[in-house]
Amino acid sequence: MDTFLNVSAYRFVPVQDTAALQATLLAQAQAAALKGTVLIAEEGLNLAVAGRTEPLRAFLSWLQSDERFANLPIKESYSEQMPFRKLLVKIKREIIRMNQPAVRPAAGRAPAVTAHTLARWLAQGRCDEGRPVVMLDTRNAFEVDAGAFEGAIDWRLGKFSDFPAALQAHVDELRGKTVVSYCTGGIRCEKAALVMQDAGLSHVHQLEGGVLRYFEDTGHAPGWQGDCVVFDDRGALHSDLSPAGVRAAS
Repeated sequence: MDTFLNVSAYRFVPVQDTAALQATLLAQAQAAALKGTVLIAEEGLNLAVAGRTEPLRAFLSWLQSDERFANLPIKESYSEQMPFRKLLVKIKREIIRMNQPAVRPAAGRAPAVTAHTLARWLAQGRCDEGRPVVMLDTRNAFEVDAGAFEGAIDWRLGKFSDFPAALQAHVDELRGKTVVSYCTGGIRCEKAALVMQDAGLSHVHQLEGGVLRYFEDTGHAPGWQGDCVVFDDRGALHSDLSPAGVRAAS
């Protein structure tokens, strides 16, 4: 049976030609018969699209020929059905909304931890420097309810822009620990890690590539319980990246 390749990717990088990039991306995506969403902002690019494997890989090759998106980290999965209903290429103020204009990931990232290193930390119960490891979920509450790392901190966020205020209320609880922020694909936890650094936390990491990369790289997702919500018609993914079959809330 023919399958659809699903890819997601983002990069925080200065983009000055947002309108020109929007027009070119739309034309290239339409030519490849892709569906999904591409967000463009002055702070970077965020995409989640699906299509037949060969034309989608050709689209990604074209995109990465732009030096701003060279070696763009891509997360992949497959589905028997097209998970998106249409193609949208939009210009936004932020590629992930936080309402914190002073937070600029393109100017410098917080430290990142890979999937395999995190799995090792979780197994040993501490980071390599001996501090306790705390998993901090930066996703919305309904996403956490579908699945999360065992014992992760959940501030019951209604939207990502609630994160800075929640951090302010709980920051003292995180001091002296190694805090690993995580989200679905890495984009939210990347911004969250910078906000935590600005709040004076010294041992902050982001999970590189988020939960989807953790699923992809570890295979059996040690320490994870449940499914991971995705924002398309698959609803959520099991830890083997197969569709869970329940459409996500909108």
